[in-house]
Amino acid sequence: MRRARLAALAAALALITPCLFSAPISASEKDAARTKRPLQLQDILDWKNIRQAAISDDGQWFAYQLGPVEGDGEVVVRSLADQADPQERRFAAGEIPSFGPGWHLSFSPDSRWLAFVTYPDSAAKKKAAKSKDKPKNKAVLIDLQGDGKVEYEKVKSVRFAGERGGWLAVHKVPGPDQGKGKSKWTGSALILRNLENGDEMHIGSVSQFAFNKSGELLAWTVDAAEKSGNGLQVRWMDSGVVRSLDNAKAVYKRLAWSEEGDALAALKGQDSDDHEKKLYSLLGFHDFSDQGFAKVAYDPRQDESFPSDMTISPNRSPLWSEDRSGILFGIHDAEPKEEAEDKAEGKDAAAGSDEPGSKKPDKPAAKAASRKGKKNDRPKADLVVWHWRDKRMQSMQQKQASRDKNYSYLSVYRIPEKRFIRLADDDLRQVQPMPKQRWAVGIDPVPYQLMGNLHGRRFNDIYVVDIHSGERRLAVKQNRWYFGPSPDGRRFLYYDDGHFHVHEADSGQTYNVTRKAPVSFIDVEDDHNVDRPPVRPRGWSADSSSVLLSDAWDLWKVDAKGGEQVNLTVDGREKAIRYGRRFRLDPEEKGIDLDRDQYFQAQGEWTKKRGIARLSRGKPGPKMLLWGDESQSRLMKAKKADAMVLTRAAFNRYGDFHVTGLDLRDTRRITEANPQQADFKWSSGVRLIDYESDKGKKHQAALLLPADYEPGKRYPTVVYIYERLSHQLNLYQTPTAGGFSRPLYASNGYAILMPDISYTINDPGMSAVWCVLPALKAAIKDGAVDPDKVGLHGHSWGGYQTSFLITQSKAFAAAVAGAPLTNMISMYSSIYWNTGSANQPIFESSQGRFTGGYWEIPEAYARNSPVYFADRVETPLLLLHNDQDGAVDWNQGIEYFNTLRRLEKPVVMLQYKGENHGLRKPANRKDYTIRMKEFFDHHLKGSPAPEWLAQGVRHLELADHLDERSKLIEKSKKDSRKGKDKKGDDKKKSEAQVITGSGS
Repeated sequence: MRRARLAALAAALALITPCLFSAPISASEKDAARTKRPLQLQDILDWKNIRQAAISDDGQWFAYQLGPVEGDGEVVVRSLADQADPQERRFAAGEIPSFGPGWHLSFSPDSRWLAFVTYPDSAAKKKAAKSKDKPKNKAVLIDLQGDGKVEYEKVKSVRFAGERGGWLAVHKVPGPDQGKGKSKWTGSALILRNLENGDEMHIGSVSQFAFNKSGELLAWTVDAAEKSGNGLQVRWMDSGVVRSLDNAKAVYKRLAWSEEGDALAALKGQDSDDHEKKLYSLLGFHDFSDQGFAKVAYDPRQDESFPSDMTISPNRSPLWSEDRSGILFGIHDAEPKEEAEDKAEGKDAAAGSDEPGSKKPDKPAAKAASRKGKKNDRPKADLVVWHWRDKRMQSMQQKQASRDKNYSYLSVYRIPEKRFIRLADDDLRQVQPMPKQRWAVGIDPVPYQLMGNLHGRRFNDIYVVDIHSGERRLAVKQNRWYFGPSPDGRRFLYYDDGHFHVHEADSGQTYNVTRKAPVSFIDVEDDHNVDRPPVRPRGWSADSSSVLLSDAWDLWKVDAKGGEQVNLTVDGREKAIRYGRRFRLDPEEKGIDLDRDQYFQAQGEWTKKRGIARLSRGKPGPKMLLWGDESQSRLMKAKKADAMVLTRAAFNRYGDFHVTGLDLRDTRRITEANPQQADFKWSSGVRLIDYESDKGKKHQAALLLPADYEPGKRYPTVVYIYERLSHQLNLYQTPTAGGFSRPLYASNGYAILMPDISYTINDPGMSAVWCVLPALKAAIKDGAVDPDKVGLHGHSWGGYQTSFLITQSKAFAAAVAGAPLTNMISMYSSIYWNTGSANQPIFESSQGRFTGGYWEIPEAYARNSPVYFADRVETPLLLLHNDQDGAVDWNQGIEYFNTLRRLEKPVVMLQYKGENHGLRKPANRKDYTIRMKEFFDHHLKGSPAPEWLAQGVRHLELADHLDERSKLIEKSKKDSRKGKDKKGDDKKKSEAQVITGSGS
């Protein structure tokens, strides 16, 4: 019975979704037929992305991680010098995570070496799935001037030695038995490799290590079994001299060099008979030389001015002030043991025993035993008390419990006076040092916190705190827009009442720096319910004399004391070009150095062309270096050369890296992430659709034409929505699983329309109607869209717009709504579980765009809620809502589903168990991709409906149904692997000058 059902399902699915389950066409068949094929599911999973990338300091080498959506990746390194015949080496890298620390791929400062981390591959992970000994990362060192390669097993991290280089440090993972039982230790082997001669030395039981900026000094902490030999040590790398900075039966944490690398600080933790956790002291070292160093030690237990119930927090790294007069650190509550509390209570009671009627205290030991027994044995209620006066809801407090528990109050130890100063306390908790560490900024939300968490308009009082004395001064009252300190640490920027202001910490003066500006810096295009929001500033100048502001078109240099304002880009507003994000070429910069060339992204508001403009030495009038129907990003410059790399992409061209010079002319492609794209059908082109909303506003929509588009022929179309999307006209989208994949649908004969939606306050749903339907009408008039075969899809806020649009229009033949809001009234007072906050702030001050609660404007909430118009729905709807959705409570999906079901409307809901707002589990991502495609193929192309869509799946048959589909996916994967074209690999192997790394 099951075998017959499997065969029938396979046959049906082969008819319904050939793009997903059909066997791949062989290379010979493709060559013979000279045709391309549509994308399949496995093709999507095999599509690759360039993850981390780096250019060597001398500009001669480029390296990057290349990994597929699912499966094993590789690290590629290639020379940039020889254009005709570049050297290239490839190394297996395992399953590369999407995000990772920078040391996962780095060149040595002398550009001779490359170090990177590789990860366990999919086969190793599968084999070790049930094993306690999980596979570990490796570190690989590559000699770029030869063919040498060195590997290190079971690696925690790998780093080159600062700016001077010459050494590589490889930190191994701790042993499997560490961290168990009462005797816990974290130290493991640190390998130091001399890159010049290959000699290595091993340092045992290293918990943490850090080179100073120059690489002249290496510091490390020792954490060994039984704390034997624990301490803090430093090595002079040139001479090899090692000195012990401190030793004790203690743990050493938070090793931190000063920015200049001439001073070191750390925390020292020791067990206490009276406390559950260690008590910490502060260590500081400076004036390093061959003869020794100077040491500063501060132990709070020997300071009567230090709060008796607190200790130095190990959750914050210590920080030297720039003038070396103080060390900043955090403090938090200590956790006394019950016996210590009993002793304290006993002493308190004894102190009052002479008072008439006083009782003698119980013996501390007996009292502790009694309390301990009660604590363990007495049953207690499982209760949470929600109170209307809570500034943060209980759910938010629960989400932030770890942060609250580990919270530390900023303090400083002043070395000249040998004085402890507490800078933050319960009256002003949030205090952060400004650069140079002369002043600090205190942010106090408490007076406004309750209302801010209710309506979303979050204000703060801003204080200036003197780090030398601890004195604090109120600088700004009830401010909503704080934008940070200047690089010199003497000023900070904020926005209020439609203008930017600069406050000086030294003088206490405040300057309105935009009062005399010829333009406004209010973001007039922001359609949220926010009073005159600012266009976000671009940052401070490096010399702190000015700020770089944007009026949404041009970039302005504005004097920090309210002097002149200079339009640096000159023509943005005139030519409808938006000069946007700046490329930060120097990762160590402290501000925008206008004495050096600066590069900015630019985009044509109505053409959607994109480019990169260069501003030369802060002089007005940028030069547009690149400009066209494409997108550019990831601009990087070699530290010691004029070589630059960047990605260039278009709607049909992956964003491969190109190498070029400072003027970005003659860019040359140096990567080819997805050469297989040439084998597949792709969108035939893009069009920009101009239209006017029902409110008379000018808008645009991006239209992606289907593969094999023929003028005069109309095609099934999916309208994909989420606020403003026309700017994605020239962006490349990597084929993906788990949501709507534009390349997949275009490859399989669909057009895709992405319109802009502008919002009218108190009408978020109707705004979609007023904008999307006119866009669709204009696209139909353009000629490519079949008006009888239009689908609609959106996720989250786009899911809300989708679920609402089908109540107001019959224009759509099918709709898929992912995680939608469906009842604005019930959603308003539900919880955003991912943060624990109420949804009320989102509705009144963010995406919801309402001016108040539903009791104030009930008609607005009702007329924009899909559930109240469910009886009008005639469009077949596929809902996705997961039971652990922490953004849109899944009861929103249940509510809409049940309402539509009660009205006998065609609706199916997919619930992926345990998933949040989106899908993370690979099997779920694949499953949803297939079902969405089946749904649209049935309603827009006339393909037969699969049984799950036509009849549903009984609960007792669900396991078999999912198992059968999983088998088909695996079979498709194997068939696709067998049919892959090997010509590309063969060609690479035949190239004589290519250096192939072992294991690639």
